[in-house]
Amino acid sequence: MKKTSSIFIEHGFHYIVVSRKRKRDFDEEKATLIKDIPGQRVKVQKVTVEETGEIELYCHSQLREKKEQAMQDSFSEKYETALNSLHAGLSKKGTTKNYTKVLERLGRIKEKYARAAQHYEVTVVPDDEGDKANSISWKRVEKANSQATHPGVYCLRTNLTDWNEETLWRTYTMLTDLESVFRSLKSELGLRPIYHRKEERVNGHIFITLIAYHLVQTLRYQLKAEHINDSWQTIRRTMENQQRITVILRREDGKTIHLRKATNAEPRQSVIYKALEISAQPGGVKKTLI
Repeated sequence: MKKTSSIFIEHGFHYIVVSRKRKRDFDEEKATLIKDIPGQRVKVQKVTVEETGEIELYCHSQLREKKEQAMQDSFSEKYETALNSLHAGLSKKGTTKNYTKVLERLGRIKEKYARAAQHYEVTVVPDDEGDKANSISWKRVEKANSQATHPGVYCLRTNLTDWNEETLWRTYTMLTDLESVFRSLKSELGLRPIYHRKEERVNGHIFITLIAYHLVQTLRYQLKAEHINDSWQTIRRTMENQQRITVILRREDGKTIHLRKATNAEPRQSVIYKALEISAQPGGVKKTLI
């Protein structure tokens, strides 16, 4: 990553990237409130790195905290269940009690639940001879500056030293949103993977995706005005259940009626149609007599 940053700086490029550093840091008292929506608040803390001259932007997201906390709780529950099972086996007939074997099993459990294990201190107590394990005990000791102590915190790195916290954060979210929309659109349009070898085809590819992106952003702008802030992927999933169907009816005179219409919109779909001020029956009803 440092080598990549050097290349950007050497060629005069600017960048905003996610830092891969494992250490998390965040001082709420020094943070600035960027997004003030209940349950979705985002605060950021700007730090200048003297060694590199970079800016590190530590961001705390309530939504991300909720997700990471749920994951941590799930991992911890599974890890403690495995430890309980190992401990209970020491008092049961036919289970492994050899001290070395117990340590080996404990090692495999730690490896399997590594994300939770790093926050625990586990002690295996041997018997007087040291051949068998008598008991297993553990206590939770959260690792400092980790996901456990700072859930919902992530770090951005940039060489844009003259930008303020809000501009940096919103630019980064715009870039990630752009990437997500492009990935989704190119899948829909059958433009992934890319096999173009000629420049004019590459230009055509870019032209089509930019037009599609503008259409998407126009729709999302209208939805956001009605307080619908879903991602494009979520909107797609919401709308994909509604389909156009064709009903075929035969008349007594031998002719056939083809009736084409959309299925009824679900409540969530109706909200989106209303926000966009378009009919909840896209395409209308098409009746063809053959």
